[in-house]
Amino acid sequence: MSPAEPEDGHAIHCRLDELLAERGMTLTELSERVGVSIVNLSVLKNDRARAIRFSTLTAICRALDCEVGDLLTVNSEPRAGTVLPLDN
Repeated sequence: MSPAEPEDGHAIHCRLDELLAERGMTLTELSERVGVSIVNLSVLKNDRARAIRFSTLTAICRALDCEVGDLLTVNSEPRAGTVLPLDN
């Protein structure tokens, strides 16, 4: 698996793009407000993050005036190429 591919079973989607657009904010502005690099925010925005610190999540939600559930959602459909475990 290359770093650009999500982990198997990964179903979390980050709505950062949509929230930024709704608020008329750029990724650069969010980066300055939360103290997280543009590169790291871009990884999150493009659903390539494997983890996020609660402090980062809190800072993003405060800056965007949103709840965690507004930012992160669980897809009901698996992504293409995702292998889900079989129930035994």
